[in-house]
Amino acid sequence: MISVRKMLARYDIHPRKRLGQSFLEDLNIIRRIVALAEPAEDDTIVEIGAGLGFMTEELAKRAGRVIAIEVDPRLTAILRERFTGQDRVEVVQMDVLKYDFSSACPGERIKVVGNIPYHISSPILFRLLDFRRSISSMILMFQKELADRIAALPGTKDYGIPSVIVAKYTRAVCEMTVPPTCFYPVPDVVSSVLRMEVRREPELPDGALFANIVRAAFARRRKTLWNNLRRIGLPEEMVDRVFVRSGIDRTRRAETLSVEEFSRLTTAWIESGATKFLDKPKGL
Repeated sequence: MISVRKMLARYDIHPRKRLGQSFLEDLNIIRRIVALAEPAEDDTIVEIGAGLGFMTEELAKRAGRVIAIEVDPRLTAILRERFTGQDRVEVVQMDVLKYDFSSACPGERIKVVGNIPYHISSPILFRLLDFRRSISSMILMFQKELADRIAALPGTKDYGIPSVIVAKYTRAVCEMTVPPTCFYPVPDVVSSVLRMEVRREPELPDGALFANIVRAAFARRRKTLWNNLRRIGLPEEMVDRVFVRSGIDRTRRAETLSVEEFSRLTTAWIESGATKFLDKPKGL
């Protein structure tokens, strides 16, 4: 395989810092990530940030169809040249935050793989969650600090809003840590790869309300649930009613609650008629 550096030199391309371009060049890591996706002949896989196409090539060896999304027109041109005549690969030049994942394979669930730009990791993740009904699994590389927060368990220091919201819709597991030396240019951070299996369980009647209750509960980490939730303007007697209905001790802190307990809190919120006191956020 030609190296990342040689290919960049061949096309006289320099990585763009504003796009967060840092190319994974360790073929062993690339193949391990592809193996985690378990590509099959009947799979459609959307790759986020296809770059120079090294992971695209490995995915296309086993998947029925690969949709390679790349925002940089210079790299898109290389991808189209590289995969000309390969029916399995479709190259799409687009900002991933504008891509409609439900259009990739209508009526079927897709897989998503990517070494995503770290400066927009959270927006990408939450956009993917918006399209969760069209996705079966996601294998994504994040900055290690964010990956730790996403996969954190209740009661740990990293457990917070991303942990709860992601765990509501997926089972997230950290599969590997990737050192900076596996990339070019070498980044200043360590990376981690998460495997997220999207849950098929019935969802809450109001996922947006769930997300906003989680955000309100974590607003001040050292305060109790009761203190945080009453600050949003809910009458105190209604706050008490929510906790009685949910069976959750109001003196607990948000970081001690499991996803299931946050779900109970949301259901109790709805049953207590408190929804008008909490505006719905966008998405989810």
